[in-house]
Amino acid sequence: MSQTTGDHLLQRLREWGVEHVFAYPGDGINGLLAAFGRADNQPRFIQARHEEMCAFEAVGYAKFSGKVAVCMATSGPGAIHLLNGLYDALLDHVPVVAIVGQTNRSAMGGSYQQEVDLLTLFKDVCHHYVHMATVPEQLPNLLDRAIRTAQAERCPTCIVIPADVQELPYSPPDHAFKMVPSSLGVDWPRLDPADDAVERAADILNAGRRVAILVGQGARGAAAEVAQVADILGAGVAKALLGKDVLSDDLPFVTGAVGLLGTRPSYELMRDCDTLLTVGSNFPYTQFLPELGQARAVQIDIDGKFIGMRYPYEVNLVADARQALQALIPRLRPNPDRRWRDTVERNVARWWRTAERQALVDSDLAGMVNPLRLVHELDRCIPTDAIVTSDSGSAANWYARQLHMRGDMRGSLSGNLATMGPGVPYAIGAKFAHPNRPAVALVGDGAMQMNGMAELITIQRYWRDWSDPRLVVAVLHNDDLNQVTWEMRAMEGAPKFVESQHLPSVSYSGFAASLGLAARDIHDPDELEPAWREAFATDRPTVLDVFTDPTVPPIPPHATWEQMRDLATAMLSGDEDFAAVLRTGLKQKVQELVPGSRHGRS
Repeated sequence: MSQTTGDHLLQRLREWGVEHVFAYPGDGINGLLAAFGRADNQPRFIQARHEEMCAFEAVGYAKFSGKVAVCMATSGPGAIHLLNGLYDALLDHVPVVAIVGQTNRSAMGGSYQQEVDLLTLFKDVCHHYVHMATVPEQLPNLLDRAIRTAQAERCPTCIVIPADVQELPYSPPDHAFKMVPSSLGVDWPRLDPADDAVERAADILNAGRRVAILVGQGARGAAAEVAQVADILGAGVAKALLGKDVLSDDLPFVTGAVGLLGTRPSYELMRDCDTLLTVGSNFPYTQFLPELGQARAVQIDIDGKFIGMRYPYEVNLVADARQALQALIPRLRPNPDRRWRDTVERNVARWWRTAERQALVDSDLAGMVNPLRLVHELDRCIPTDAIVTSDSGSAANWYARQLHMRGDMRGSLSGNLATMGPGVPYAIGAKFAHPNRPAVALVGDGAMQMNGMAELITIQRYWRDWSDPRLVVAVLHNDDLNQVTWEMRAMEGAPKFVESQHLPSVSYSGFAASLGLAARDIHDPDELEPAWREAFATDRPTVLDVFTDPTVPPIPPHATWEQMRDLATAMLSGDEDFAAVLRTGLKQKVQELVPGSRHGRS
């Protein structure tokens, strides 16, 4: 039997080193499914429960592997379902290639079943590259360019393959007019900085006396250089949320996350600095950067499209972060005045003591756990090679503020799209990227009901293939869409609207146990540490169904007067949780004023 176009597609993916395709079947890709069967499932078809989860798993795989990820779906509804995950890839700058089916060419334009104008549909999210193969000879070039473009632009791309084209005998492009041969592989250049820009950047940084550094995910390969620059200049380092795993939080000058989910020392760092160095970050919340005119500033980013945004930088240096910092370091002069650094380190130490005390405040609600305590106890016993994912919502607050990144730990969430639902599929993608490392997903019960429970079935199907079977899903079970509840209170001055915010209670542990996964309910905060340790010692994935107190406020430690006023207005307007919120909020606030600490991490 001659090779079909579908056969050649899988061969080409193998030649590019693609090992997994996160996908869901449908008749629009039947030709490709048959090709998987003939190829002995190489690359491996990883079946999620929904196409949106395929895309999220691909994003998680790409984030934690550093490789291009591939997802696949059928025509019409299957392709449509991919979009949210692909927008997540676009906004967080992650290389993902989507391969989608389409109705037969003869039916196109005929209002045929499941016929959707896929090129138009994908034109926004995959605007860097989206094309349709109408003859087999197009295939190598389309796939090669989709992969290279995803790598070059750090973005999602898409190729559409009609069902009948998938089954045609493959014929390569030949040496003829209007044929486009192609080739495999790419060697990327090292993007060195311009010497004059480095000199100007050094002059600005050397003149600073209170230097702040902001790092994002683009600085991940330059952690040692960032730390060296911070030491020379006596600077503090704040991290955008996607850069949380760039530097260890055990370094005394690392102030933690910045922004709405950020820490007080990061807020103080930006409020009081006179010089700002931003490395590999397109952090969007300009109100958390220094006031305009307060600081002289330098930005380093590998992507010229995102340079010079967010703040009036004097030097916008387009280069690889590591190369730029290595060129910059010999030109920097040690700052002999360490008062700024000492202040930063005191602020950081005070913050972690406060965060611990706030985590150790017991809930006033019977059978409920302070959600900060959940992450605090994880922090005490998490393996230093773990990969942590967080869903959007209040879980992201505690991930951002309570968890120390250290050792070889990695972590991520949906940064710029901030969509609900990627916590569990990200962790699944991480396990396929690193099957020998433990993974943790911190997920609210809203996200679990949206799609996390279904993806437990995916975990049940594949966990035995992972050399390290540990994947712990911790559910913040509070029967409330908690982040939006607090946003309504603090930003709208509106009390909790029960009809939209209340969730039906579900036994997440019971569902997990029915799948043969390890599972445990937790109502007592003293059960958290042994539960985490047991989960990290068990021989299979675990679901921790943790009943968390919804009245603990995720309000940032630098909340504005307007936010506090609106919160008070909401509470006094008939909010059903008024009394509990008042008690909890006061107990949390008091911890900022009390010195001391009960215990540290083990």
